[in-house]
Amino acid sequence: MPEYPKVTGYTLVDKIGGGGFSNVFKAIDFTHHRAAACKHIPLTLQTTDKERKTLDKEMRIHAALDHVHVLKFVNAVIVEVRHRELYWPGYYMLLELAGGGDLFDKIAPDRGVEDDTAHHFFGQLIAGMTYIHSQGVCHRDLKPENILLDAGGTLKISDYGLSAVYKLKDSGRTRTLTERCGSLPYVAPELANEVPYHAEPIDVWGCGVILFTMLVGNTPWDEPTTRSPEFRRYLDRTIFLEDPWNRIGERVLSLVCGMLEVDPARRLTLGQVAAHSWLVRPSQLLKKGPIVLAERLTNGLRENGDLDIAAPDLGQAMDVDGDEYGGPTNTNHTQFTQKLMLFSQTQAGTRYTPNLTRFYARLPPAQLLPLIQSALEGHGVRCKASGDNELLLRVGGFDKRKVRFKGWVEVERYSSRSDGDEDGDASGDSMGEDGDDGKVGFEGSFCSMARDEGNPISWRQLWKALVQSEGVKEWVLWR
Repeated sequence: MPEYPKVTGYTLVDKIGGGGFSNVFKAIDFTHHRAAACKHIPLTLQTTDKERKTLDKEMRIHAALDHVHVLKFVNAVIVEVRHRELYWPGYYMLLELAGGGDLFDKIAPDRGVEDDTAHHFFGQLIAGMTYIHSQGVCHRDLKPENILLDAGGTLKISDYGLSAVYKLKDSGRTRTLTERCGSLPYVAPELANEVPYHAEPIDVWGCGVILFTMLVGNTPWDEPTTRSPEFRRYLDRTIFLEDPWNRIGERVLSLVCGMLEVDPARRLTLGQVAAHSWLVRPSQLLKKGPIVLAERLTNGLRENGDLDIAAPDLGQAMDVDGDEYGGPTNTNHTQFTQKLMLFSQTQAGTRYTPNLTRFYARLPPAQLLPLIQSALEGHGVRCKASGDNELLLRVGGFDKRKVRFKGWVEVERYSSRSDGDEDGDASGDSMGEDGDDGKVGFEGSFCSMARDEGNPISWRQLWKALVQSEGVKEWVLWR
């Protein structure tokens, strides 16, 4: 049976994500006590030269970028198919570990974040994109799932698989691009035409969609064509009288509309975006520290009750020192990730879990999982049992914006005893019993939903629909 190779001293230990064509693992350098992420793209006998050239280009472009708001490319190795008896073939890209997870996993759907919070993170996005363009690179795939946070709360732009070099740094000479790529809710309207397009306005449009999504907790339309009723109302300006557009402040709305200008020749440049009156002011959160930043970011989830489900009070002290190697590495980082509730109490102890789509239930796993599957299928989600883990479901489908999502739902046993007894029988009384101090423990499950592909906000909406579904909600533990 082949195994995963060490990648420049890093051992692949846990799968933490992935999409249709790749898997992402947490990788540990045990010698130097360092953590990274490793993206594995399999190679097979059917892999074409064109696919290899695309991967080579991604690595070459990403490795050349070095900025505080660009997810760092650390190193890479390639295992050829001829070595498949020993190792899983593929490209192994070692990347900075985004310890804070997805930015948009922390944002309440259909609500968004406060103005100052959006201003803080959007300023970092524009700083990162200004640098990327200065290196002659166009990202071409800006969307919520590619905006990450490190363990200290700093924004990181990720995924350079669709990026392209459009400008020579030495001469400044530019070229137009022709490849049609990206997801419909986020692409610029000029990509609907079969003519070459200028690179920089494409990314400005993507930044505009991301800012809108930060402010209101949803994307503005299904696609930027007249097939979309919302986009048609945007073109005739009647949409500005509707929710959520009428909730956006006048100054920031002028910035959003400047970036979402349909004519790329009239669209704001990144320089004009950076100089806009809404953005040019200093960040009000920059000096307030990681705890305040985390509180502001998750305020909507706290007020709508999502955090009461994802991080209930189990009546037990939680040791939050982080993963031995993969968790926070200094005081500020610990403060940020701890305040974000990125730690879960599991049967094996405290676990670093960078997604907030999880819950506890007062029902053993073998009884809970069929209810979860039934509820998800009732919402139109395709479910498939994992072959090697009977408590793991592979799920997929399309969200309301017609964007594909894929992920996993995993259920594991969890028992809570206020008197310190952690060894209860999971098949016993699912409603728990009183401990010596009067607190109620329970025998039940811990359920985590991990997204591989798709919009983090849509994934959160699916999670919320699940915990509110008939047959499931009566077992969910709330704070």
